[in-house]
Amino acid sequence: MKLSMPPFEQASVLVVGDVMLDRYWHGGTSRISPEAPVPVVKVNQCEDRAGGAANVALNIAALGAQTWLIGATGEDEAADSLTDSLNSAGVKTFFQRIVGQPTTIKLRVMSRHQQLIRVDFEEPFEVNKEALATDVMDLLPQVKVLLLSDYGKGTLQNHQQLIQLAKQLHIPVLVDPKGSDFSIYRGATLLTPNLSEFEAVVGKCQDENQLIEKAQRLIEDIDLEALLITRGEHGMTLLRKNQQMLHLPARAHEVFDVTGAGDTVISTLAASLASGVEIEEAVAISNLAASIVVAKLGTACISAPELRRAIQRDTGNGKGIVSLEQLLIAVEDARAQGEKIVFTNGCFDILHAGHVAYLEQARSLGGRLIVAINDDASVTKLKGLGRPINTVDRRMAVLAGLGAVDWVTFFSDETPERLLQAVKPDVLVKGGDYTVDEVVGADIVKAYGGEVYVLGLVENSSTTAIVNKIKGQ
Repeated sequence: MKLSMPPFEQASVLVVGDVMLDRYWHGGTSRISPEAPVPVVKVNQCEDRAGGAANVALNIAALGAQTWLIGATGEDEAADSLTDSLNSAGVKTFFQRIVGQPTTIKLRVMSRHQQLIRVDFEEPFEVNKEALATDVMDLLPQVKVLLLSDYGKGTLQNHQQLIQLAKQLHIPVLVDPKGSDFSIYRGATLLTPNLSEFEAVVGKCQDENQLIEKAQRLIEDIDLEALLITRGEHGMTLLRKNQQMLHLPARAHEVFDVTGAGDTVISTLAASLASGVEIEEAVAISNLAASIVVAKLGTACISAPELRRAIQRDTGNGKGIVSLEQLLIAVEDARAQGEKIVFTNGCFDILHAGHVAYLEQARSLGGRLIVAINDDASVTKLKGLGRPINTVDRRMAVLAGLGAVDWVTFFSDETPERLLQAVKPDVLVKGGDYTVDEVVGADIVKAYGGEVYVLGLVENSSTTAIVNKIKGQ
């Protein structure tokens, strides 16, 4: 399956569920307590992160989708911390702040990137179900997907009412379920239990056939459209009515911390579906997103550039022929990773040893190399009738096959100045007998602090010489 980056900017998702604050105390350990055989942690850093449904909403917003979050908190500093961090990330929050009720907090004490203990501060919430349903009803017309993030903390008590409200508007309902009674989610579009949660409902599965059989029975029994079972190191399995099972193996090369991985799966799935992506591709993208987040410490989310790079690596699109729009996105992602962008341009009509040596030198000046070539009409203006020998598509295809070249694009003007203004490379390189000031676009690049270099070419190696030799001249 070939993946592409969903247009997350077109997505809108409403998350309803149990919000919580994940609090981390970090510090060093150098001795054992004299009071008990436990390490003493000298706390030197405190960190708050959104957890539960709040982490789901934060993940969706980090991908660039419009995000609304409905939940319940106490009237305390933890609620303030959650609200501030979510609002700053672009999540629109609608919290029932209940006086005398503590906001759910999961406190983790960390030392040397290892979790030593977790302490939970929580009490079941007594929410105003009618007020919550009214908030959902008011927001549903603005969204494309409703996501119920159920941690069993009491925020979600009227599941059926919320599911029916969405179905009346033909809005898909995704559920991250909790507990041993999945009938409360009857009529939802898709459930995403992990294997343990699934087996707690249907019983132990001895093999794949039994898993499929029990999953299909559950889909029928509670009228689901689909069931996505996340299976840790064994990947994830998508099952639907009267369709073949889709199994995706785990993608993670290194698992550092699985905290919040399920949140990442359902949030990426919801944002992808809300972007118009078909469910098979949405699941595959979610699987890829999970492989990124488990390599991070603690509750974390992934950004759109991270996911885009992973998709590019997965599909082999990290390099090659790109449009201007694709090039600008790729350059933005590369810069986010601290990579230096090198740019060169030319006709590159018949690729020869001189070109290859020159491009390898250019690539050594930075982390990524862009080669922009003149289109056919502009080559003719520069070189005369009979040129180019090879069309622009063929010239780009050959350049894209070189190991030194990351991205190839073309321009229609006689000079690449407009392209340089759009890309703003860190380094502009030209080959030939020029001074730096004679290089077209040098003034543009130097004006914003970029560098310009002129590299020598391999002697007795040129397209014109090759053409003349073929002609016998």
